[in-house]
Order: sequence, then structure tokens, then C-alpha cells
Amino acid sequence: MTLPEPLPDTTPDTLPDTMPELPAEDAAADGLTPSLLEEPLTLPLLSTLESLLFVADEAVEPARLAQAVRRPVAEVNAALAQLRAEYESHNRGVRLQERNGKVQLVTNPAAAQAVEDFLSLDLTTKLSGPALETLAIIAYRQPVTRVQIEAVRGVDCSGMIRKLEQQGLVEEVGRLETPGRPILYGVTDLFLQHFGLTHLEELPALPEMDADSLRAVMALAEE
Repeated sequence: MTLPEPLPDTTPDTLPDTMPELPAEDAAADGLTPSLLEEPLTLPLLSTLESLLFVADEAVEPARLAQAVRRPVAEVNAALAQLRAEYESHNRGVRLQERNGKVQLVTNPAAAQAVEDFLSLDLTTKLSGPALETLAIIAYRQPVTRVQIEAVRGVDCSGMIRKLEQQGLVEEVGRLETPGRPILYGVTDLFLQHFGLTHLEELPALPEMDADSLRAVMALAEE
């Protein structure tokens, strides 16, 4: 009995140095990383700005945000206005706060108690009547000096101002260019958050009589 002759060996002596490229769907099926084969996804401008504000450790100027996203400042400002409106209209847990030309994300004042309980902190500062009166004068007339505040209240306010500074509601914002260069005071970002404001323009309007009286007394104090 004669055995058939073996077939010729067609296996190459060496494997090729490179494997042929696979289509994207075949590569994914073979476990290759899709990110190497596809263009990375880009976020909408609003989402990108939200991310930047989330990681910022302090209030930031829109111009700095515009530089980071490589967009015109006007376009960034429009997006920030839209973001602020969305937070407020949907009663989100954060708000976009604006002060002195800078913006930052803050918690919704309505969540203050929950935040306080969660962090075991005393965030709800209890303010007395005199403290509220002093704070109101600073908020409505800032930047303002101690003498100007005392002209309205009619009593010494140095201790009250110092207490408000310690509570983080008032801060020094400059000095008046007059003899002695008295300190000018203004409210802080914490003040806005404490009273549920996103910018100072949201302060309730003073009755006209009170506004006139305040302006008159302040004018006398400046003389």
C-alpha cells in the first residue's frame, strides 16, 4: 500500500513585522482601546465652564475662563448668564455668584441647614439687630468708612465692624484718600451666600425716604 505524499509546507519562515490595520468596529471587538481610533468628545461650552468653576478654589474673572476655553469674553459672559438662569429656574443645589467682576459656584442658601448637618459646622451665623443694621449700611453704601457708618447709626461701631469681620461678612476693600487714610469696608462673598444673593444688585430697594436720609447723613460724614 502506497501512502500519499505530504502536502508542501506553505507556512512562511517568519511572521510579518506589522499586523494589518483593522476597521474601528473590528478593533473594538478585539478589545483595542476605541479612544486611540476616534476623535475625543468635546463638551458644550456651558458644561466646560461648569467644570472650571467647580475646580476653582476662589472667585475667577470671566476673562480667565475665556482664556482657558479659547473663546471670546463676550461669549463666555453670555454662557455664564445662561448657566446662572438654569441654576435658578431649576432650583439647583448650586448657584453662580458674582461680585466685583468675578464669579464662583456657591451652595444654594436653601440647603444651608443640610450642609451644616452634613459637615457638622455652624454656618448659620446669628446676627443681632445692631449687627444687621451695621451690615445693611455697609452693603448699601460700600465702600464706606467707620466714621460714615457711625454717622448713620449714631453710636460707636468699631466693635461691631470687628465682629462682622471675624464672621467673614465684612472685609477691608481699600483706604479713603483723605488725611489719615481711613479704612474702607465692603461685604464679602459669604455675605451674599448668607442672604441668598448671587450679586449685590439683588439687594432689595430701600424706601425712598430711607435712601434720602442715608445719603444725607453719609454726605455730612464725608465733609
